[in-house]
Amino acid sequence: MINTEITLILTLSLLLWISPYVAKTLRLPVPATEIMLGSIAAYYGFIGKNNAFDIIAEVGFLYLMFLAGMEVDLKQLRNSSKETIRRAILFLGIMTLFCIGTGIALQMHTIVILSMPLISIGLLASLSKTYGKDAVWLKTAFTVGILGEILSIAVLTIYDAASSAEGSDALIHKLLYLAFFVFTIFLLYRALHLLFWWFPELKPILVPKFDTADRDIRLSMALFFIMVTVMLYLELELALGAFIAGMALSIFFRQEHNLEERMSGMGFGLLIPIFFIHVGSSFDLNALPIEGVVSGALLITVIMFAGRLLAAYVFQRSEGKRQALLVGFSLSMPLTLLIAVATIGYETKLLDILNYYRLILASMFEILIGMSAIAFLNLRDRRRLSP
Repeated sequence: MINTEITLILTLSLLLWISPYVAKTLRLPVPATEIMLGSIAAYYGFIGKNNAFDIIAEVGFLYLMFLAGMEVDLKQLRNSSKETIRRAILFLGIMTLFCIGTGIALQMHTIVILSMPLISIGLLASLSKTYGKDAVWLKTAFTVGILGEILSIAVLTIYDAASSAEGSDALIHKLLYLAFFVFTIFLLYRALHLLFWWFPELKPILVPKFDTADRDIRLSMALFFIMVTVMLYLELELALGAFIAGMALSIFFRQEHNLEERMSGMGFGLLIPIFFIHVGSSFDLNALPIEGVVSGALLITVIMFAGRLLAAYVFQRSEGKRQALLVGFSLSMPLTLLIAVATIGYETKLLDILNYYRLILASMFEILIGMSAIAFLNLRDRRRLSP
C-alpha cells in the first residue's frame, strides 16, 4: 500500500511538472495533454485506484466549474448589441435543434444527446492569448459562449435533478429548491448592488481588495465552499453551486483583474491538473480497439462540429465567411463541460462505460480538429494580408 501511494504521488508530481512542456511540443492545450498523460500512466500501472486521489480530483472538478463561473462576464453580455444577442440566440437555437434532432434520429444515449449542444468558454481564454482579445470572431464567440454556458449549466442541473429524483413529487420539490436557490442569489445580488450604490465605502470592507493577508482569496474560497455546501444540503448538483460562486465573484471583483489570475493560478497549478489526470487514468487505452468506441467518438465529433458550423451561418452576413467559420470552430471544443458531463454521468451510473469512453475521446478529437482548423484559417488570412 505504501509503495503504491509513493508511486502515485511521484507520478502525479512528474505529470504536473512535464505536462506544459509536452503540451507545447505537441501544440495542444494543457488539459488535453494531461488527460493523455494520465491515460498512459494508468495503462503502464503508475496510477491506480486511490480514495484520496478520487477526492482531490472531485475538488479539482468543482474548482474548475468555479473558475468557469468567474470567466462569465455578464457586463460584457449586457454591453453587447441587441443584434449580436439576437444572432447568438439564433446560433444556439439552430445548433441545439440540429444536435438533439440528429442524436434522437440515431437513437443515441440521452446524456450523449444532451452533451452535444454544450457550450463552454474555457478554451476561449487560451485562444484570446494566442490571437488577441480584439479579434472580431473571438468577441462574438465570447458573447455566444457566455450565454451558451449559462444555459448549458442550467439544463444539466435540471436534468440531474430529474434523473436523481424518485417520482414526480420529488422532482417538483427539487426544481422548487433550485428555483428558490437561484432567486435567492439574485435577490442577494440586487441587495448588495443597491447597498454599494448608497454606501460605496462599504464595498472595500465587504469585498476586500488584494492585501498581505490575502483577504480576497480567503473570501473567494469561503464563498466557493459555502455554495458547494448549500447545494450538498439541497441535494442538487454541486457543480452549479461552484459555478454560481464563480459568477458572484466575477460580478463583484470584475475590476480586480489580478484576482481571477491568482485564483486561476491556484487551480491550474494543482487541483485542476489532478482532475484531468484522473479523467485520463479512468480512460482505459485497451478500450480503443473495442468496436464502437472510436467510431462512436468520431460520430459525436462530426455532429457537434456540423451543428456549430451550420449555426455559424447566422454571422456570415455581418462578419464574413471566415469570421463565421472561426466562431463555429472556437465554440466546438466544450472540453470542460463535456468532461464534466461524462464524469457526473459515469459516477452516478447514468452513463455506461462505452459512452463514457466515447465522450472523453470525442473531447480530444474536437480539440485536435478545432485548434488545427483555427490555426489554418488564421494562417491563410495572414498570408492573404501580407504584401
